[in-house]
Amino acid sequence: MSDAVRWAAPELAPPPPPPPPQPERHMPSVEEVQAIEEAAYAEGYARGHAEGAAAGQAEIRRIAAQMEGILDAFTRPLARLDAEVGDALGDLAVRIAGALLGRSYAAEPELLETLVREALEIAGSDHRQVELRLHPDDLAMLTPQLLTLEGVRMSGDATLARGDLRLHADSVRIDGSLSARLNAALQKIAAGGDR
Repeated sequence: MSDAVRWAAPELAPPPPPPPPQPERHMPSVEEVQAIEEAAYAEGYARGHAEGAAAGQAEIRRIAAQMEGILDAFTRPLARLDAEVGDALGDLAVRIAGALLGRSYAAEPELLETLVREALEIAGSDHRQVELRLHPDDLAMLTPQLLTLEGVRMSGDATLARGDLRLHADSVRIDGSLSARLNAALQKIAAGGDR
């Protein structure tokens, strides 16, 4: 028996095509390398400049906000001090004017009499009983001029300063003290009512 094996001829295929030729690598010249370096440097410089400018602007905004805070911290106390000085000057003006008016009333009692008559006019004549309180010295000085007033009870009040008066009627209370009158005048001036 035979151990024979049949032999088959190998397939003969055409050989694969040769690989395409590799392009010849050429090294950049010194000028090309310098141009690449300069372009990279310019790009890096521009990027760094933009980032630095943005960081600088952010720092400027931060410092400006900080300065605004500092200025605000300085101006708030100054505004408060301004108001306090204004109030103190107003009080001083009231005291000086009060002292001057008190002397004027002592020298010219007609001024105080006019003030009393104006207060009685404001209170009106439809009240049954009116109480007029004056400093005792002012009361002694004005009693002869005010004796003709009907329905007015006059009394001395040592707590009042010279030139002060208080008038009480049924539903009317008039504080005619110098400080009240001067404060009312100052408030009118402050509100622009002096025009």
